[in-house]
Amino acid sequence: MEEDFVFVANALAHEKRLRILEWLKDPVGNFPPQVDGDLIKDGVCSMYIADKLEVSPPTASQHLALLRDAGLVKATRIKKFTFYKREEAAIAAIAKRIKNEL
Repeated sequence: MEEDFVFVANALAHEKRLRILEWLKDPVGNFPPQVDGDLIKDGVCSMYIADKLEVSPPTASQHLALLRDAGLVKATRIKKFTFYKREEAAIAAIAKRIKNEL
C-alpha cells in the first residue's frame, strides 16, 4: 500500500499532470467538442490534451500513462484514438489519505 501511495505521489508531482487532472474535472468547459467520443462519458481525446498542454502527442502520452498507471485516469480506446477521464473514486481516496495522514 505504501508503494502505491508513493507511485501516485510521483504521478502527481508534475505541474502538467496536475493541469491535466484539473482540466478533466470540467471537460466540456476546457476542451472543444469531439467528433468521436463523448467528453463526459468517454473522456477527452489525447490529441486535445497534447494541444492544450502545448506538447507533442508522445510527451502527452507519457504524462497520461503515468496518471493511468497510478489509477487517477481511465483510458478508453475509440477507433484509433485514446480518450481519458478522471477516476473520481481513486482521486477521492488519495485526497482522503493525504488529509488523514499528513
